[in-house]
Amino acid sequence: MEKTDELWPGGPCFRDKDGVFRVGTDSVMLAYFAGSSPLRKIRKTIDLGCGSGVISILLACNDPKLTVDGIEIQPDAARLASDNAGLNGLSKRINIIEGDLRRCREFLQPGAYDLTISNPPYYTLGSGKRPEDIKRATARGEELCTLDDLCKAAGYLTRWGGSFMLVHKPERTADIFRALNSTGFEPKRIRFVHHKHSSPPSLVLIESRRGGKPLLKFEAPLFLANEDGSDSDEVISIYRR
Repeated sequence: MEKTDELWPGGPCFRDKDGVFRVGTDSVMLAYFAGSSPLRKIRKTIDLGCGSGVISILLACNDPKLTVDGIEIQPDAARLASDNAGLNGLSKRINIIEGDLRRCREFLQPGAYDLTISNPPYYTLGSGKRPEDIKRATARGEELCTLDDLCKAAGYLTRWGGSFMLVHKPERTADIFRALNSTGFEPKRIRFVHHKHSSPPSLVLIESRRGGKPLLKFEAPLFLANEDGSDSDEVISIYRR
């Protein structure tokens, strides 16, 4: 069953489809994090494992000069991403490619993108709770794309001096830094996302620079809710509530 929802009144619209991950906080927070990047002249972006197109659409909505390519291995998700781009009037600036990012050298040019971005599978094989639905399991776990696969693709696609941004689980931060360094990226900006002030981080947002010099900036934590459970001021601003 499909349904269409607005992210906020008058904002981007997304169709949901059974078996495809819906609009999630992690994707919205990553698109918001990308909006504060110090990298200048971002004109070409690629969204690795774009799912239903949430990040691609949010980035294109925020910058009318931006073009985005999205790679998605699951046919249903790729079709939904294309449909969502059309739903938001962005078909001319968002191009969805149904394909395997591990084979991106076969159909994309090296160093063609200013910004590479991804909300990838979080869990190594055998870890985390595996969903019964095979499509959701693929999106959640590293069965078809490991962290190393992701960073190798980003290293091939991102121009020298360009950025690679991703959202992930905080407990994988050391793995992320290792994979980034091994593929030519230097972590430059990091921000942790917490549910409340009293909660440990639930997400980590990282921006790295291809060929960048070592210097890592820790940004203030992003809190989703106040201690009473109400939305934080920053979340209210992000979702325009």
